[in-house]
Amino acid sequence: MATARTVSGPCQSWPEDHAFIREVLDRIGDKWTVLVISTLSAGSLRYSDLQASIPGISQRMLTQTLKLLERDGLVTRTAYAEIPPRVEYDLTDLGRSLLDAVTAMAEWAVAHHEEIAGNRASAETTGVGRAKTATTRAR
Repeated sequence: MATARTVSGPCQSWPEDHAFIREVLDRIGDKWTVLVISTLSAGSLRYSDLQASIPGISQRMLTQTLKLLERDGLVTRTAYAEIPPRVEYDLTDLGRSLLDAVTAMAEWAVAHHEEIAGNRASAETTGVGRAKTATTRAR
């Protein structure tokens, strides 16, 4: 008879709806979400200003990210009845509650990007995991 393994880590305390928690983690851990939330930390921005503030984001990805963040209650979209029409995006209180975590992740990426780039370059020549072990033994 097999004995049950004890699960450790954060998943152990998750409620039954663990698939939903993974979906939330996917959303808040997405690179565009991190950049949108951190960019909106200074206050509301128009769509075009938000896009100009995030290098590399396409119009499609920004639109998709904003819609998902609005759906989840992290961002508000305010349309003003002006000519030309004006739309602004801002963080909700829930979105602002993510700022410390998002800022910490972005700062970590900035602080360690050179080290990670070096590791990636090294892995290109030596391989990773099983490939690295097989390459090392063959020498």
